[in-house]
Amino acid sequence: MAVIERVPNVVFKTRVRDESISGPNPYRWEDRTTQDIFGGKRVVVFSLPGAFTPTCSTSHLPRYEELYDEFKALGVDEIVCVSVNDAFVMFQWGKQQGAQKVFLLPDGNGEFTRRMGMLVDKSNLGFGMRSWRYSMVVNDGKIEKIFTEAGHIDNCPTDPFEVSDADTMLGYLKEARTAAAV
Repeated sequence: MAVIERVPNVVFKTRVRDESISGPNPYRWEDRTTQDIFGGKRVVVFSLPGAFTPTCSTSHLPRYEELYDEFKALGVDEIVCVSVNDAFVMFQWGKQQGAQKVFLLPDGNGEFTRRMGMLVDKSNLGFGMRSWRYSMVVNDGKIEKIFTEAGHIDNCPTDPFEVSDADTMLGYLKEARTAAAV
């Protein structure tokens, strides 16, 4: 797998609440670029195979949500969860999860994930093309640190979840802060 130094330039298709729209679905489409999301900010990103899936719903997203304030205290501007799901699925999953702090970013076409080198075939589970689990710190578009789960292959028979978790990332940020202070 090639090592990349910066997040790829893509356009994400998102939905945002718009009070000027009446009716039961007051949302409009809004394109958000990589620059919009990462430019001038220090962002923690974690990517997972899919909304509503067991590990993603019981551990991965909830723990980042739970530790949000600790990440902020360590100089993180935003936490972003990327998944190869469309905006509607990500919205409903966020609602079901009660996610209010982590920004759920839909990568509906998988373009960001593909350009990150993390798009894998999960047809053995009936998922099609999805993201491999990873997390990273992105500082103004530059990848500062990335944690990629072992076994990065198509149709992996397991779902490794050892290093892309919130606690590993939090540990890295604490260690980086301590090293910078020395």
